[in-house]
Amino acid sequence: MLPLILYVLLLSVSGGGAASCSSHACQLLDPCASSDDCSPGLYCGVCPTDGHSQPSCTRAQAYNPSSIVKGLPFNRYTWLVTHNSFSIVNEPSYTGVQRVTFYNQEDSVTNQLRNGVRGLMLDMYDFEDDIWLCHSFQGQCYNFTAFEPAINTLKEVEAFLSENPSEIVTIIIEDYVHAPKGLTKLFTNAGLLKYWYPVSEMPTNGKDWPSVTDMAAKNHRLLVFTSMASKEADEGIAYQWRYMVENEPGDPGVVPGSCSNRKESQPLNSRYASLFLQNFFPTIPVQNEACKEHSVGLAELVGDCYKAAGNLMPNFLAVNFYMRSDGGGVFDVQDKINGLALCGCNTITACQPGAPMGVCKKPEPSNQTPAVIGGSYSGYVQLSGSISQIHFPNQLVKMLHSLPILVLLL
Repeated sequence: MLPLILYVLLLSVSGGGAASCSSHACQLLDPCASSDDCSPGLYCGVCPTDGHSQPSCTRAQAYNPSSIVKGLPFNRYTWLVTHNSFSIVNEPSYTGVQRVTFYNQEDSVTNQLRNGVRGLMLDMYDFEDDIWLCHSFQGQCYNFTAFEPAINTLKEVEAFLSENPSEIVTIIIEDYVHAPKGLTKLFTNAGLLKYWYPVSEMPTNGKDWPSVTDMAAKNHRLLVFTSMASKEADEGIAYQWRYMVENEPGDPGVVPGSCSNRKESQPLNSRYASLFLQNFFPTIPVQNEACKEHSVGLAELVGDCYKAAGNLMPNFLAVNFYMRSDGGGVFDVQDKINGLALCGCNTITACQPGAPMGVCKKPEPSNQTPAVIGGSYSGYVQLSGSISQIHFPNQLVKMLHSLPILVLLL
C-alpha cells in the first residue's frame, strides 16, 4: 500500500498565493520587488516559462532531513546535489582568457552548502601542472573551458565542515586526473583527510550505511567517489560504481515515464548498491527553463525512477540551477521524498519524532515561510523577467553546429 501512496503523492508540488508586503516580511509566493522584501530562506524570483509573469518570494534553502528525523542510516535520506557545482555564472576567469562553455549553477559552493546542498559533482582535470575544475573540450581541459584550481573549491568544503561539525558532504568526481597520487595530494593540501570516510568501512552489496550520528561522531563526514576504478586501490578513493547506482544524465534522464540506468551503473533495481543517484537536468542547461523543470517535471520523474528502482527513493537528487522554481521547486520535492520515506508524511516538516509511520503534524499554511535550518540565504542571485539568456557566448553556439554535443556538457 505504501509504495503506491509514495508514488501518487510525489506527482505534485504544493503552492499557494498571498498578498503583497515588504521589508523582509514577505512569505512564500508573496509578490515582491526585490529579495530584500522576502523573509529569511527566500529570494525574489519569477518563472515566466511556467506562466508566472510577476516576481514572488521563492524558496532558496533546504531542510536538513537528519535534523528532523534523527539517527537513521545515511542511505535512508535524500540529499540535494548540484550538477557541475563549480560551473558558476559570472565566475571570473582564472586563465586570463574568456571562457567558452556552459554554466550550471548561480552561486558559490560555499553558498550552495549553506543553502542545504550536501552533494557536489566536480569534474577534475590535469591542467597547468595542477588539478583544475573544468568542462572538457574533446576530453581535455583548455584555458577557455577551465574554471579554477580544484583546491579553491575544496577549501570551501573544508571551511564548511569545520564550521558545521554535524554535517556530511559527498563529492562525486568525474575524474580525468592522471598525475600520480594527484587526488591524494589535492585532498591532503585542502585539509580534508581528517573528515575522510574510509573505503574499508563503506558498505557493499546494498547493505545499510552507518547512522548519520555515528558518522558525525567518528568525523567520517566527507564521502568522496571517483569515476576511475584504479584509484580505489591506488589512492583509497571509492570507485563510484561499486557503491552507487545512477540513472542516465542529460536529456535521456528527463524523459517523462522513463528512468534507465547510466551505462556505467548496474540496473537501478539490482540492489547492487545502497546509494541511488538520480540525475535530473537536460544536456544543455538553460537558466529560465530550470524553474519550470523543477516545478513541473521533477516530481513526476522522481516517481518514475522510484518505480524503475524497485520502490527505492533516490539518496542523491542532482540538478542544475538548484534554486530556480515557481515557488518550492527542488526543495519541496526533496521534502516530499524525505517525508514519505522517513515518516510516511507528505513533507519532512510534518514528521514527528517517535511517532508511528504515517502519524503526521497538521500541515502549515502553504504561504508560510519555512523555518530555515542551518544558515541564511546570502547569494547574489536575483531572478527577474528580464533574464532570458543561456549564458554562453555566440562562438560556442557556432561550434555546436559543427561538433557532436559530447563535450563541455556533463
